[in-house]
Amino acid sequence: MVAATNIEPLLLTEKQAARALNLCGKTVSTLRKSGELPCIRQGRAVRYDPADLRAWIAGKKESAPIACN
Repeated sequence: MVAATNIEPLLLTEKQAARALNLCGKTVSTLRKSGELPCIRQGRAVRYDPADLRAWIAGKKESAPIACN
């Protein structure tokens, strides 16, 4: 009997990255194509490092105490 393990992926697909960021897949694709959101390419496959997603979020945070409307 093989024990079930929860292995977190090291890299995320575009769909998984969009879900993690709570954004539309088209938005993630646009951010990638503009160079704003870093990605890793292996052939035609596009993947996202969760650490890069966290860094992107941190860079988007506003330092001034302005309410997000």
